[in-house]
Amino acid sequence: MAVFLIILALALLIAGAWRGISVLVLAPVLAMLAALASGAPVLAGYTQVFMVAAGGFAVAFFPLFLLGAMFGKVMEASGAAARLASAIAALLGPRNAILAVVIACAVLTYGGVSLFVVAFAAWPLARALFAQTGLPARLIPATIALGAFTFTMTALPGTPSIQNAIPMATFGTTPFAAPGLGLIAAAVMLGLGLGWLQMRVRLLAGDAPPEAPEAPPRPRPLALWVTLVPILSVVVVTLVMSSLVLPALDTSYLSLPAYGATDLARVKGLWSVITALGIALALALILSRPPRVMQVLNRGAESSLLPLFNTASLVGFGAVIATLPGFEAVRVSLEGLSGGDVLISAALSSGALAGITGSASGGMSIALDVLGPSLVAGAGAQGVELSLLHRVIAVATGGLDTLPHNGAVITLLGICGMTHRQAYGDIFVVAVLVPTLACALIIGLGMALGSF
Repeated sequence: MAVFLIILALALLIAGAWRGISVLVLAPVLAMLAALASGAPVLAGYTQVFMVAAGGFAVAFFPLFLLGAMFGKVMEASGAAARLASAIAALLGPRNAILAVVIACAVLTYGGVSLFVVAFAAWPLARALFAQTGLPARLIPATIALGAFTFTMTALPGTPSIQNAIPMATFGTTPFAAPGLGLIAAAVMLGLGLGWLQMRVRLLAGDAPPEAPEAPPRPRPLALWVTLVPILSVVVVTLVMSSLVLPALDTSYLSLPAYGATDLARVKGLWSVITALGIALALALILSRPPRVMQVLNRGAESSLLPLFNTASLVGFGAVIATLPGFEAVRVSLEGLSGGDVLISAALSSGALAGITGSASGGMSIALDVLGPSLVAGAGAQGVELSLLHRVIAVATGGLDTLPHNGAVITLLGICGMTHRQAYGDIFVVAVLVPTLACALIIGLGMALGSF
């Protein structure tokens, strides 16, 4: 019965999100109902578990959401995002419309632009290209999802995504953890995802393409290098900060209680990404000079709040679920399936929580809060490098998180004017099934070869 209550809460969360109910309301209500049905104290569950977990996530990662959203809004308002997407489409040609959209989304997200902003920016491009080439409109959401929600979010080394940043505090790693395995996972996601979409194009021959836009968007004329420099700076600055600048500084003050009694290894990755996004934002402002700068920055700051609190609300939901009696049974079952191997256990537990919360960052946060110390201890006992654990957890949570109640999925479908029934099946394959296969592959390689 206890396990059934968790499954029921998850099913209701998916159903409610499918019908468009905000997770800001849905997540706490269902969490409290699950607590009540399980015999747990409801008010204590809300104030001492749900709010503490949601607030902790918001406090820890607010700078990343804020800077990422402001950077994305500047890139959008200046025309830099559209200019870059159009340049990639022109380079690859109309016959490679799917690849052009995927690469455009990947470059933008790897450069630090919020996937929500990328979805808005990519829709006009995808609509025009798909209309020109007669490709099925129902494949547009999956094409954008492949470029924005998969390999650039969890696998490519150095990505400034929140999903790549969260494990750094627990494992003392950097955004470039296990770069070789990350590149392999990314290649699998990209290759299999493109293969699936091309197969679907053949199967859906004759399916309706989107209507051509009456007036294709004409971005403000910008030199291509102007759009590339801020994006490239994210990766370069992150690497320089984490490898050269921060290790050379005297950070002994971090051991003081006033600064959390921590050390550089636990904050180095987060500090590097914050610095990189801040510099990228400054470069974008200087080079692209968007109109009405303060208005653009204000809108960017405001747009960061909904994704942040949606994710925080899902983190709170998952935290309450993790305190219920049924969750212990689920955890024990997952450990049984892992056979005691720390890599498999980490992937199963974090992936399951990502599925429950509908959020990779949410599921990862809960998994590391609850299981982080035991995973570190297990990795030490089994001789597993923490950089490998970082990459496996990141890729694992980037699979099951993209279930129907995922906020990015709901937003993407709304932008494209599609329903779950029309487009979610292909999203499931490229953003859930394929990343899960990629995760299984790097676990096997990691077991055999270690981190590389």
